[in-house]
Amino acid sequence: MTLSQVAGTTEVKPFRIEIAQSELDDLRARLDRVRWPDELPGVGWSYGVPVGYLKELVEYWRHGYDWRVHERRLNSFPQFTTQIDGQNVHFLHVRSAKPGALPLIITHGWPGSVVEFDKVIEPLSQEFHLVVPSLPGFGFSGPTTETGWNVERVARAWAELMRRLGYDRYGAQGGDWGSAVALEVGRIDPEHVVGVHVNLLQTLPSGDPGELDELTDDETDRLGDLKRYDDELSGYQKVQATRPQTLAFGLHDSPVGQLAWIVDPFRLWTDSANVPEDSVDRDQLLTNVMVYWLTGTAASAARLYREAGAWTRRQPARVPVGVAVFAREIFRPIRGLAEKTHNITHWSEFDHGGHFAAMEVPGELADDVRSFFSSI
Repeated sequence: MTLSQVAGTTEVKPFRIEIAQSELDDLRARLDRVRWPDELPGVGWSYGVPVGYLKELVEYWRHGYDWRVHERRLNSFPQFTTQIDGQNVHFLHVRSAKPGALPLIITHGWPGSVVEFDKVIEPLSQEFHLVVPSLPGFGFSGPTTETGWNVERVARAWAELMRRLGYDRYGAQGGDWGSAVALEVGRIDPEHVVGVHVNLLQTLPSGDPGELDELTDDETDRLGDLKRYDDELSGYQKVQATRPQTLAFGLHDSPVGQLAWIVDPFRLWTDSANVPEDSVDRDQLLTNVMVYWLTGTAASAARLYREAGAWTRRQPARVPVGVAVFAREIFRPIRGLAEKTHNITHWSEFDHGGHFAAMEVPGELADDVRSFFSSI
């Protein structure tokens, strides 16, 4: 018996975000009584988020940001929930007016949410029927209630979601964890997936010394970026992969703690000269943080890093794969290595933009997605 045959598991219900005013009042009260830490003089961002920067951002969050404006914006997109494999799954479903539009499922990562895609939904929906789910454990798909929600399980849930929506032929797209999920959807459902587009693709040398001799200077620099990430920038990953529950106490109880934990990668991974707002809209960044805070999903979102340790992709997807490489992406891939394991049919390099491409350079990302899928 398949999941779709189990009675009571296939209903798709309309959904609206309706946060109680008491939740917003509680947030404001917490922001009014922040206990600020000390910091060393003159270290800037090198030790993490500076107190001065975060104080100014919290002041705006408390007195300038209006959740209700952004709640209405999110509710302008048709939203639904459904139960898949015992888990509540929330998703946006924006159908195109174009006859014969290709369905496209788009997946975010950490520390993102469906809020990431606000600026690409309109241009992409001119060409695609968009399905934009919240990852299990994230936002309005959270929290998870059992172990085992790794990349493969999410991908199987997405394949079931597309089947449940009546889409027999579709594409997949993603960045961060969403890229791993999209590639896994292509691997497990090749009869229905026409292609996968990603704006993150990790490529690692096989260990053959001769392979390194073939790299250009730029490609060698990309490997150097991976080492820098592992040495300096991966602390969040190691904590969430090993002690997600311990971390969750601070993030779940302190909105400023949750804000700082999310702001730091937005500073490190974007095409930002000084502060995250150099590359991403401040209100959009805060709305993304609000989704984590209001749904209380700091713990379950972090658990994906723990669960993913049990996932080992057996074979790469053989469906066509398109890759968009943005200049400040922390994991800039090497095409020659990528082509050894993936069926690369489209590759674009950009001289700007970073890890959160849908927020930083939505026009360029949307154009590249359209270009890839039009080619197949």
